[in-house]
Amino acid sequence: MSTNIRVILEIGKKRRVVAGAIDWPGLDRAGNSEAEALARLSSYLPRYAGVAERAGMTHEFARSSELEVIERVPGSSSTDYFGIAHVPSEFERIVLSAKDLDRRLDLLCACWAYFDDVAARVSEALRLGPRGGGWTRDEIIRHVHVNEPEQFSRKVEVRTPRDVMLTPEGRATHRQRYTDAICAYNAEGKIAGRTWPIQFLLRRTAHHVMDHAWEMEDRDLAA
Repeated sequence: MSTNIRVILEIGKKRRVVAGAIDWPGLDRAGNSEAEALARLSSYLPRYAGVAERAGMTHEFARSSELEVIERVPGSSSTDYFGIAHVPSEFERIVLSAKDLDRRLDLLCACWAYFDDVAARVSEALRLGPRGGGWTRDEIIRHVHVNEPEQFSRKVEVRTPRDVMLTPEGRATHRQRYTDAICAYNAEGKIAGRTWPIQFLLRRTAHHVMDHAWEMEDRDLAA
């Protein structure tokens, strides 16, 4: 793997660009131009270090500081509206080796652990968002837990009921089933949900977790 941070740029039809660090699931940021998206991604490197540490990759991540754009992907109207990746890149259609897959799954698990740690320490009430509103801590936690099987894991046939996702034991079982299913799909070279390569599914799952973890940190009244 390159010592640079390899980046995919998804370019919306009108205004937004999403920059995703392909080797570091969860490290995706958006801006109104390529330069702004890359600058925002770079500004989050110190924050993502907590994920790399949990995955036992502190030194590897510290050596990877230069951003290297390896592909530009035409986005969709959803790219502009949501500011998140919606179109898989050609690079992400490559079936991962067992070693590379294990590495990315370690990082996905580290993203889950990071989110759980943040959820346990931030204030229940959070600062208002930029438009004067926003979910409470518990609303964000519920959203992330419930959304995962409804939007992501179902693409590899892991359909976990809501009530199961809302218990620590249920989530642990779900996460194990989810990572096992990702391994099985990758080994067979299967597409998740008929449209998402496994690399893209991993990236989108981790991004959703980290985006809301960072939101809770930014809005924490106890900080």
